[in-house]
Amino acid sequence: MPKNTTTPGHSPKLTKTHKLAIAGVATLSAAALAFTLVPGDSQTTTTDAASMAQVAYSEQPIKDVKASITDRLAGADLKAQAIAAKKKAAADAEAAAKKKAAEAAAAAKKKAADAAASKKAAAEAAAKKKAEEARAKAQAASRSAQRPMVQTVAMKTYANNLDGWIRQSLDIMAKHGIPGSYNGLYRNIMRESSGNPNAINNWDINAINGIPSKGLLQVIPPTFNAYHVPGTSWNIYDPVANITAAANYAADKYGSMDNVNSAY
Repeated sequence: MPKNTTTPGHSPKLTKTHKLAIAGVATLSAAALAFTLVPGDSQTTTTDAASMAQVAYSEQPIKDVKASITDRLAGADLKAQAIAAKKKAAADAEAAAKKKAAEAAAAAKKKAADAAASKKAAAEAAAKKKAEEARAKAQAASRSAQRPMVQTVAMKTYANNLDGWIRQSLDIMAKHGIPGSYNGLYRNIMRESSGNPNAINNWDINAINGIPSKGLLQVIPPTFNAYHVPGTSWNIYDPVANITAAANYAADKYGSMDNVNSAY
């Protein structure tokens, strides 16, 4: 129920707009009453003109009231539009801020995920490399364990004299299974050539036949070629090759050079 704000015995104060409206209404009422009371035969021209003048004069306050109301409505509409625009701008700004914050959060999340993935990949690569190194080391150790130990044997050297030639020939003869002893070789060498590797017989039957005996053990070329031992020189005057071929021939014909005590 509306609250009565009128105090008994007092009239509410009228605004300028109210006063103008009341004056306009009163003027219209007076004009209407005057028009009604005018006799039918009276001169209506003057009365009508006066009435029209009064009516025309009295319409201005009403127009002013309408204009004032229209202005107020327009102002209120503009104010409402301004408030709505302000609210929309605030909402747009809030939405943009939320969108920017969401994008920043997504970027930070992606950056963290990328960093974690990169770290994980690096760790996996390091672990793989370490495993490969360990496997290579284990394989190397296994191959080393399986590889037979190779003993380095110093090459045997011989003196470049009769003793050294006989000893080298004996080692070669042993590899090829040719029998004979140091004494047997030395004895026959001294009888045949007196230890001269360049000795040659130019007077016996072999020489007459064009194949003289040569070297420490006086071997003819056909015999030397037939009983040559692999690993020795093909030069019939070579001391080691001459001794070894002669020992090989004696083993075939006499069982060993040790069994030879004369021309053979």
